Amino acid sequence: MIHAVIPVGLLFQQNCAVLADEETHEAFLIDPGDEPGIILGEIDKLQVKVQAILITHAHLDHVGALAEVKDALGVPVYMHPGEQELYDSIEAQAMMFGLPKPRKTTIDHPLAEGDKLQLGKYTFQALETPGHSPASVSFYIPQAKRVIAGDTLFRRSIGRTDLPGGNAQRLLKSIRTKLMTLPPDTEVFPGHGPETTITSEARYNPYLQD
Repeated sequence: MIHAVIPVGLLFQQNCAVLADEETHEAFLIDPGDEPGIILGEIDKLQVKVQAILITHAHLDHVGALAEVKDALGVPVYMHPGEQELYDSIEAQAMMFGLPKPRKTTIDHPLAEGDKLQLGKYTFQALETPGHSPASVSFYIPQAKRVIAGDTLFRRSIGRTDLPGGNAQRLLKSIRTKLMTLPPDTEVFPGHGPETTITSEARYNPYLQD
């Protein structure tokens, strides 16, 4: 699998990602949060054809460049409908941080638990992992032994729950029932910071120790 992580935004350093089948060069773009020019430049450099944009959740740092990137690529956007209210508030989110108001766009397709999106030989399975936000989604790719976890699980940490729609109990339940039940050698790619593995977080993440 082709997998490029693109940290974007000076303030948030959010991990936008391009994942592609190495044979067909068909790709998904996940969470275009900022700096659309950098994202589009990386797509050109990889010489892949983006088929769709997938959103883990609708906090500003994950969707701030969505409208510009969607317009440039002309592809549909997939997002859980439980995130729509949060997405509709991105102008207010930007004001909280003193940032310019981003443009909004339409969401084309809903995501729900168990949905499967095919990308060449790879299957992206939608896992509902709420807690950091009202309806966060993670994407599990069994053939590649990796999960795109958004801001649900980080290396040695978990997502914050003090933002609107956050809930600590729901977050921990999501992690324990949806992510920690994946195969131990599954690589975890979070929305910020370095990747990790399910085994490593089970052993060393202080928030997951009984």
